[in-house]
Amino acid sequence: MTDTQMSVSRNPLPRFEAAEGLGPRDAEFVSDLVAVLAKHGNLDRFGLCLLHDHFPLAADEVLVETHDPEARTLHVEVEKAEETRHAKASQWRFTPHAAREPGAESGAGPCEEILLCTTLDLCPGSTDARDGREDRRA
Repeated sequence: MTDTQMSVSRNPLPRFEAAEGLGPRDAEFVSDLVAVLAKHGNLDRFGLCLLHDHFPLAADEVLVETHDPEARTLHVEVEKAEETRHAKASQWRFTPHAAREPGAESGAGPCEEILLCTTLDLCPGSTDARDGREDRRA
């Protein structure tokens, strides 16, 4: 943790360079996870991501992914949670009972949202479907 007032519910994650990816010793774990996803009809809905940090986030900040389909690019930026217009979560982190703050669940059990994603109408240069204006946010 740093002095940027990190969220109490977040345990520190390893930096990307130090985070260990999937390997041969994870085969049984992945097979079990695939079986659970298949049992619930979620094989084409959820997968795995490597949890890691590149920099700390303050408790009132969230990561937001935007995309430009014409340029075929993705961008991730930090926004204030209370000010973001991007409300569709795309990545979640499991939070054991002991590590959660009251009310920290995402609505889908013991998870916290770690990445929000734009819908196409909020992407830079796209027409905002709500009022027809072009969204010029960078």
